[in-house]
Amino acid sequence: MRFDYDVIVIGAGHAGCEAASAAARLGVATLLITMDMNKIAQMSCNPAVGGIAKGQIVREIDALGGMMGLITDSSAIQFRMLNRSKGPAMWSPRSQCDRMKFSANWRDTLERTPNLFMWQDSVNELVVSSGRVVGVKTELGVSFSAKAVVLTAGTFLNGLIHIGRKQIHGGRISEPVSTGLTEQLRSLGFKVARMKTGTPVRIDGRSIDFSLTTVQEGEHDFHKFSFLPTSRRVLDQRECAIVYTNERTHQVLRRGLPDSPLYNGQIQSIGPRYCPSIETKIVTFPDKTEHQLFLEPEGETTHEYYLNGFSSSLPIDIQIEALRTIPALKDVQIYRPGYAIEYDFFDPTQLNHTLETKLVKSLYFAGQVNGTTGYEEAAGQGLIAGINSALNVKGGGEFTLSRDEAYIGVLIDDLVTKGVDEPYRMFTSRAEYRILLRQDDADLRLTPRGYEIGLVDDDRYSWFTKKWQSVDDLVGFLSDFNIKASIINPSLEKMGLPPLRQGVKLIDLVRRPQLTIASLAEIVPALSKRLGEIEPELASEVVEAAEIRVKYEGYIERERALADKMLRLENIHIKNKFNYSEITALSTEARQKLENINPDTIAQASRIPGVSPSDISILLMLSGR
Repeated sequence: MRFDYDVIVIGAGHAGCEAASAAARLGVATLLITMDMNKIAQMSCNPAVGGIAKGQIVREIDALGGMMGLITDSSAIQFRMLNRSKGPAMWSPRSQCDRMKFSANWRDTLERTPNLFMWQDSVNELVVSSGRVVGVKTELGVSFSAKAVVLTAGTFLNGLIHIGRKQIHGGRISEPVSTGLTEQLRSLGFKVARMKTGTPVRIDGRSIDFSLTTVQEGEHDFHKFSFLPTSRRVLDQRECAIVYTNERTHQVLRRGLPDSPLYNGQIQSIGPRYCPSIETKIVTFPDKTEHQLFLEPEGETTHEYYLNGFSSSLPIDIQIEALRTIPALKDVQIYRPGYAIEYDFFDPTQLNHTLETKLVKSLYFAGQVNGTTGYEEAAGQGLIAGINSALNVKGGGEFTLSRDEAYIGVLIDDLVTKGVDEPYRMFTSRAEYRILLRQDDADLRLTPRGYEIGLVDDDRYSWFTKKWQSVDDLVGFLSDFNIKASIINPSLEKMGLPPLRQGVKLIDLVRRPQLTIASLAEIVPALSKRLGEIEPELASEVVEAAEIRVKYEGYIERERALADKMLRLENIHIKNKFNYSEITALSTEARQKLENINPDTIAQASRIPGVSPSDISILLMLSGR
């Protein structure tokens, strides 16, 4: 048994697993400490990965060499690409997962990772010396030394569960709370606050009348989360179902409001505005006569269902009575009620972009302790914290992602620059360059970055180069191949499209909204032959990537030009360059905010709330620009 490590990761949720995996695979001795080794990467809430903007984050994690995409594919029981009716910048993959297999697959992955060790215990103290973390102490009285520590404690820091007026201390239902770390970090100068999140009731599927639901089927095409062609969906696929609340449901819920922790003053902390509880919905939207709910299976074979959209902390009897007003759930049996949970988090403006804390060297925060919510946001932070902790130990540089490079870059920049006033989750609207941050080309953006630091291996990089060379070759073929009007016009007329007056390049036809590479391949034998030459395991992705590049080329180039223009400000570094409190030309609010955050660049300073364009002009002048 060893007691000294390079990196220690506290907590084995989605952030902790990615952090520990990344650090270990970068060659440093890593210890992952968790309260329960049977709850690794637990899907505490929704048994799903991905969704709007979140799916893009998972694709980015995979492109960098992280594990969430691979594990999601191997655990998936339903896959859907959301927002297909919109442009590709909005396409977002989402997988329903087998919750138990997801956790088991993560544990198996961690146990097979070289340099990675695990210890079941609770950390209640950090060992800090001369402003640097050098180890941890646990509840069992064991001390471990480390050169870097990553804290990913999730909702466990002084967690308090609410079900009606009932309060239970815990990080999840029936799981112990973590104490000691918050109090120590507060004493070290960290700003601490409380947040709230919640989770819905779990239902016995045998008590659901599915004949009274609307079935929601999954998709079975080539799309998945991992860019590796070897990644597969191997489990039996299952259907989800949709039901609706009604006015009787709302009457029951209103009757329970006096005992709702959200409305009787029991809960004071801030909760998620974008994912409201069912009681919040009926109060916020009093004129709405129904709300859509999703019945989502928790596994390949289990009867357990998650009722998405019915997050609640109302008393148990009110939850059950309300559910039974929904026709499909009139005989419902539940496994456990919904509940709310309050927990400690730390103001993320106390972090650098590497996720290292400003107050204690070599200490990194990732996940819900930074005021975020969602498995995907946590995993993305965990990956960056794990990479940087390993680079720190090895004496290397820092690894960060910019806003025009990844949703993960947007996420972290938002956190460290703006802070949070509610649990942060990613939306496509948060990214100003979302046409550049599509899910389809996350590997083009990030796999070379992962390869540079050693997280992407040679086999993955070989597949990556082969795929994008195939895309370039296909676009080149489309650009060079001439098609005569006399050959294509009969097919165009059959489709109700205007005929050509003269011959064109194939790429000009692909640019038409009504035509695709696949539909043209049925008309043009040379194109069909060319598609047949692409490696089968890559063909579908190559065709889709080529088509997006061709159809959206103008939009992509325009957004890239805007991003490059902003890059000028990103390259003007000002960290530790000014004593902002002495620059009287700045507004009082700007001086306070700049002093607190100490931005890396002029661009980051421009994104701080309260820093005006005139303040930026002053900083540019002082920087000699």
